[in-house]
Amino acid sequence: MSDEKRIGAHAGPSSADRMVDAFHRIDEKVDAMREHRLNDPDSLGDKIVKWALPSIAGFVGGKLFQTIWNHGISRRNMRRGRAADAPQGFLMQLLFTALSAAFGAFVSHVSNRGSEAIVDRLHRH
Repeated sequence: MSDEKRIGAHAGPSSADRMVDAFHRIDEKVDAMREHRLNDPDSLGDKIVKWALPSIAGFVGGKLFQTIWNHGISRRNMRRGRAADAPQGFLMQLLFTALSAAFGAFVSHVSNRGSEAIVDRLHRH
């Protein structure tokens, strides 16, 4: 038996065949990603609205909450005869953190739903 027959009978796919198979898998993945992008109903503008509106609302809501909190704390401190910007205790800081996180989650949820509703409405018209 010659060397060619013996090598060909026991050898698996050649490295060229494996490379071609790898390129086919990459090509299939790229095609799937292209199909996903083309079938996505949201345009770039829609995606920006869905991202930017909740981000801006979260920032503004957080700053508004902090302003209201600071105003309330300064009034409380003034009533107690302290300086308006006197440091808060640990429990007040903990309360601020918890309430701020809850308010931020609420604003995020509402603004996210609102931005999706705006985009859906734009798609219908």
